[in-house]
Amino acid sequence: MARQLRTGKKHETGRTITTKSAYGTHSDMLVEVDETVAKFFETTPELVVAQDDLGPYLTYKNRVDSGLADPCRFDMPTRDAFSAQLLEVMNG
Repeated sequence: MARQLRTGKKHETGRTITTKSAYGTHSDMLVEVDETVAKFFETTPELVVAQDDLGPYLTYKNRVDSGLADPCRFDMPTRDAFSAQLLEVMNG
């Protein structure tokens, strides 16, 4: 029987993490957004904008400092789209 090849992320040698953890969202990662950005993304009281080494992302307030991994932090397609839209709104 042939071995299956792994197709996941591999360890990046030399990459350092500047946040408290590699998986969770913490209160020091939250970003204050202005009114135009808040209106555009229809942020509700349970949604907040956080930023880590890879850029900004939208997450739920109950995930902040919960001690659990934040799935929004690693949802790359949604995160990339959000980052692009956020830059567009802030610059234009």
